[in-house]
Amino acid sequence: MELPSLLGPGRPAQAGIARSELTRVLRDSAASHGAVLRTALTVAQTVENGTSVTAVLSDGTTRDVDLVVVADGAGSKTRELLGIDVTPAYTGQMVWRAVVPRPAWADRLFTFFGPGDNAGLIPISAAYAYCFLTENLPTPDVLPDDELADRMRERLGPFGGRVAEVRESIRKPEDVVRRAVNTVLAELPWNAGRVVLVGDAAHTPSPQLVSGAALAVEDAVVLAEELARTPDVLEALDAFGRRRHDRAALVVEASRRVARLEQAGQQTEVPGLLGRTHGALAAAI
Repeated sequence: MELPSLLGPGRPAQAGIARSELTRVLRDSAASHGAVLRTALTVAQTVENGTSVTAVLSDGTTRDVDLVVVADGAGSKTRELLGIDVTPAYTGQMVWRAVVPRPAWADRLFTFFGPGDNAGLIPISAAYAYCFLTENLPTPDVLPDDELADRMRERLGPFGGRVAEVRESIRKPEDVVRRAVNTVLAELPWNAGRVVLVGDAAHTPSPQLVSGAALAVEDAVVLAEELARTPDVLEALDAFGRRRHDRAALVVEASRRVARLEQAGQQTEVPGLLGRTHGALAAAI
């Protein structure tokens, strides 16, 4: 597939990065701009004060702030505190991921359709890539951690060629992660007063669109723009939600459609759907 490049002709349309490395980049950038980072805390309660909001933290301390941005993922506990009623929806698939040495041919995202499962490879650094496998499973389950590497190689057994080459490098159980694929799409408003959802807490696509982190970064950009545009925080949050909802919904719904096509054995329709969705995402935010 030829995806549109926002950087211009001859430049990559996508970039793979390890989650730990992305976290480091974001943390270092935030700290360089003067942010104070505190970890191992959650928000236990928020109290609106008219022109501010008080956040009660899990260690008992409080913070009086202009705005609380909720970015605690698809299973957001803070979302429940706000009374925003949305339950993560299981897509009928489990996703396996394993970090492997990067083969010389892995210069982009590769997807391989199999007789049941689908597999692929995404380079995340000069030395490493991650191999993924999408398993169709009506009800999610949990496997023993020490069996994950052997089980993943077994599920990749029907694949030949490049997948077979990568398969044999999956040996350490600690390098393999297997999770249920859930999606989330909260309806507007994404805020309750001065507390607003962003990222996976508001919209979680399945991984086939490889756009979850990109949507979260877009949220940050748009939220900053709307807060800079008006001194009225509530007005800015309303504008933020209206700008973001339909674009996020496009990705979440497309990802759900991909899952249904894969489960129905209609993988040949997937590239066209992915191409149309990524084409739409090339439009300005």
